[in-house]
Amino acid sequence: MARTGAGTLLCRRNVRLDSFLKRNTERAVYERIRAYEPCVVRSDTVNKVYMHVVLSDERVYLTEYPPRALTAAVSFGRVRDIDLVSLVMTFAASNLLSLSLFLVSIRTNSQWREDLFPLIKPTRSASCPDPETLGLVRLPHPPSLPPPGSSTSSLSPSEQNLKTPVQRMLTHPVLLQVSRRFGSVLSRLLRRDCASSDEEKEAELHLYAVSQTSRLYLHLQSAWNSFLIRSTLLLDPLYRRRCSASSDSAAPAISWELTAHLFGQLSSELLQDGISVESLYLLLQELRTAGHRNITLRRLFWKSGEVCVFLVQTLEDCLHSCQSLSGSYTADQLLLSTVIVQTLAVMFRETEVEAARINLLSAKKGALASQMLLALICDPELQTQSRGSPTDSELQTLLAEYLDASCSLLFELLCSPVDNHLSVGWMLRVLQPHPHLVSFIGYQAQQVLLVLSNLQKSVLSPVQSVLLFQRCRLLLACLQYNNQLAQHLRSNFGEEFRYSVKPSCVEEKLPPQYPISRPTLRLVESILNRMLLR
Repeated sequence: MARTGAGTLLCRRNVRLDSFLKRNTERAVYERIRAYEPCVVRSDTVNKVYMHVVLSDERVYLTEYPPRALTAAVSFGRVRDIDLVSLVMTFAASNLLSLSLFLVSIRTNSQWREDLFPLIKPTRSASCPDPETLGLVRLPHPPSLPPPGSSTSSLSPSEQNLKTPVQRMLTHPVLLQVSRRFGSVLSRLLRRDCASSDEEKEAELHLYAVSQTSRLYLHLQSAWNSFLIRSTLLLDPLYRRRCSASSDSAAPAISWELTAHLFGQLSSELLQDGISVESLYLLLQELRTAGHRNITLRRLFWKSGEVCVFLVQTLEDCLHSCQSLSGSYTADQLLLSTVIVQTLAVMFRETEVEAARINLLSAKKGALASQMLLALICDPELQTQSRGSPTDSELQTLLAEYLDASCSLLFELLCSPVDNHLSVGWMLRVLQPHPHLVSFIGYQAQQVLLVLSNLQKSVLSPVQSVLLFQRCRLLLACLQYNNQLAQHLRSNFGEEFRYSVKPSCVEEKLPPQYPISRPTLRLVESILNRMLLR
């Protein structure tokens, strides 16, 4: 398994399941598997089946216990919400993970159908040559299915497999007795859907955790957030060009050995003694761009550890030590600090379950994580000798860019914890004594108000939408997990949020084609509800 280690769902490695996944998935899919865990599954058509849930960067897969065939249960592009509900069921007392899936009606553009086909090998498992299968959720008629009543005997096994994994699930031989084949069940589901095709349909997939130490909910939230951010940013032409090397299927893949060699060279140059600020800045730009394009490099970044420690120490020295001497920021300090924070944020992206990252950040009771948290917070008020000068305006712009970047990094730290020690509450307690924490969080709240107020009529770009999502998650975390910050936000911004932020206006600023729009709207509604609490 590509991503295993202490503190993750894969720490107790299932050798049989791991071997099955390696045999039955393409390498590109296998390498992006985040976690797996046994659980009890219930949906509209399946009732309490013991299975394995497998999480990748883009989909939730299901397979029997023991594994025989892999099924794509749902793409994260179809998910509307992920909730954690505490229930005591007839078969287990455990947490319920409820995914409310938004299945697009037939009235919608047919482009959505492409997401329903998983990237798995078009071959059936040798241990399950002819499995009995059940439909998982309601589906409009997939484009690859033959007309009802037509024969499929002329299709090759690989062609039949390409059509059958679409939103289906294998039944468990002990917990569920299946008397009908998948074809008849799917046909029945399709007829039912065609009869109600004018309605917007929803379905639910319930995953009941069977372990008291389950991290499934956190992994689901983390994977979904990553998917929302990545798919929204890819709508931005500049971001697409920046990531073009990794998204160009025609370009030859860079081997792990070559990537490790190039990263080693870059690391040596970064860590050399006496490096100039200009050289450091250029090398960090190169590292940031490479991190955007190559997830292997991001993994090597955490396996090395030295570069991360160096960047945190450099940020601390650059932004705080120098600022305390002069009483104000300089352009060089802000530029270097911004590229450091942007580089760190890139390295955090989609590496939530990397064992090396978890071990590095949690070592010595989270010493490096604490240092990083305290280093990235700064005074949002620009201290200058001559206000209103052109230099002051330039510095204010650079400071705003740094505050945007620091919010993105703080989002990565706060909103994707998979380690028991590095919890949201623990991180906010670490930040509590920082002299600029309250003003920093206040600045982020002010930016949310500025973007969502009626005064700004323009539609947000993909990059602006992602930053708004990250800021909202940050504010919601403060309202949920820190009483002092929650009280400060309610006292200083409650009335402004009450009168300036309207969900209808927010909906107008977030284009519906952005995957992140609907989750952002729900975040805004949650913030409004908590802001108005007394």
